Amino acid sequence: MATTPIKNIVFDIGNVMVRWSPAEIARLTFGEGADGQAKAEKIFRSDIWLALNRGELTEAEAKEQIMALSGISAALVDALFYYIKETQILLFGSLKLLNDAKAKGYKVFALTDNVHEIVAQLKARYDFWPLFDGAIVSAEEGCLKPDAGIFQRLVAKYDVEPEESVFLDDVQRNIDGARAVGFHGILFVSAEQARQDLAALGVAL
Repeated sequence: MATTPIKNIVFDIGNVMVRWSPAEIARLTFGEGADGQAKAEKIFRSDIWLALNRGELTEAEAKEQIMALSGISAALVDALFYYIKETQILLFGSLKLLNDAKAKGYKVFALTDNVHEIVAQLKARYDFWPLFDGAIVSAEEGCLKPDAGIFQRLVAKYDVEPEESVFLDDVQRNIDGARAVGFHGILFVSAEQARQDLAALGVAL
């Protein structure tokens, strides 16, 4: 049970609301085998990918740089970005978790390392984005998790008190970053597990 009642639930997007699977993207783009996995890993760990997530590049600019970095064809880069978007399906139970939090009167926010074009795709495809009371997107803010700055943007922009807030993310270092700023943190594995961990903080959904 949190000593201060929780009022705000903050959701990451990738692997909390929708699937994010670089291994699957690699397989669909490059085929089976270690070579395709290595190519994808090189791309997703590159400064290009980080710059895209910070909003410093457009998708078109990133594609050009990825071709130069990896030596792959324009068609393969187009396939890569196609599968980046098309594999982001809703995770089971996450939309219900979000809706239940809203129904119980909690403020709900998104805080995500994400790309302008991917966010636009998610908004067009799914109806969960308007449920958020606010959103912090790395490409709009110019900073990435687990940097304290991205959490402080949420605090400043939406008048959120960290000690009244819990952050759900699938990566431990991002949870650690949120906790360093004063948020509660739950490492997300599934909606059901998150629901149980929220209940332990006094959030009954």
